[in-house]
Amino acid sequence: MTGLGAVFRPQLPPERLRSVARLADETGLEELWLWEDCFREGGISTAAAALAWTERVRIGVGLLPVPLRNVAVTAMEAAALHRMFPGRPILAVGHGVQDWMGQVGARVESPVTLLREHLVALRALLAGERVTTSGRYVKLDDVALDWPPAEPVPVLAGATGPRSLRLAGEAADGTVLTASTPPEGVRRARQLIDEGIEQRVGQGIGQGIAQGIDQRREAADPATAIPSHDHQVVVYLLAATGIDAPARLRAELAAEGVESVPDLGVAGDAGAVAKAVQRLADAGADTVIIQPTGDEPDPEGFVRFVAEEVRPLVP
Repeated sequence: MTGLGAVFRPQLPPERLRSVARLADETGLEELWLWEDCFREGGISTAAAALAWTERVRIGVGLLPVPLRNVAVTAMEAAALHRMFPGRPILAVGHGVQDWMGQVGARVESPVTLLREHLVALRALLAGERVTTSGRYVKLDDVALDWPPAEPVPVLAGATGPRSLRLAGEAADGTVLTASTPPEGVRRARQLIDEGIEQRVGQGIGQGIAQGIDQRREAADPATAIPSHDHQVVVYLLAATGIDAPARLRAELAAEGVESVPDLGVAGDAGAVAKAVQRLADAGADTVIIQPTGDEPDPEGFVRFVAEEVRPLVP
């Protein structure tokens, strides 16, 4: 079954999150995703609040920019959420918007190198390993969590470019793709992710601090390794509904500079949105997170629309 969720966009004030999260829980929405866009709400603080206000809905953060965080802090916060709310947090890490990283003095020369080092160290720490490493950006000396997650937890990576997508396949448990990814882009992303997975299987995990942290996912023989479809791909889908939906969708695509990309976004009723979700699923998406436009006039109504009208139409 294709997973389905919605986004609480950070253009909304933080105090609006409570009503949206509780409605997501009450209506049976599977996942509610939050963003850590500079300089709006913090990802961990809002995720913790949303998890505390709800009982069953999974809360995703897509994504935490790694230049802003020491990996030990990321691991501590992720582990705490997973221990307090088992099975419900979903955390993705990524490069962050480079202009924003520059604004806060955190921009690095090689974002891919930083993301690789962060992913490897983060997954090791969350697996309960004691980590010592001296990378280009990530440096840890005999670090281990006192309270690692009680069960293995996936770590997702946000990625767009070819190198980052291959890295996601090689070093993460899943990938988050932006709403600027049409179905053909999802297919291409899957191919690049598969290349990364094949590289990981071919090289093994026995180098540096990665040794032994992923044994549950891969076997020594590539023929018996976990197939690539176990790498979860989450895709955002920009959507608008209501009488002014086409105009709002066009305006947002134009503002993002992607109005000429075919098959991007959807405007219309639940049937139209469900068909767009299915196109992404057919292209390789495991979960589609429906993203309202930034000027969505009724965020609570949008969550109800996704949960009660779109969900029944998505296999």
